[in-house]
Amino acid sequence: MRRSSKKLPKDVNQLAAEIVRLSTEEPKQAQSIKEYLSSIGRKGGLKGGRARAKKLSTEKRSEIARKAAKARWTKQQDDS
Repeated sequence: MRRSSKKLPKDVNQLAAEIVRLSTEEPKQAQSIKEYLSSIGRKGGLKGGRARAKKLSTEKRSEIARKAAKARWTKQQDDS
């Protein structure tokens, strides 16, 4: 929350309304950042898994897959 030189009201209801207004108001800069991030979307996210898998050795990929399968099976057995 921003600090301002403006004095807050002494009336409890007005003070509450002012606090809600300040806490829900979006800063102008945050809106532009939000728009930028939504515009670039998942550009990097779509490449990440494949690039990582390409770097790993066959042995390491198998080890990761085994560990994931074991976790899935353990989870299924716990749920039953």
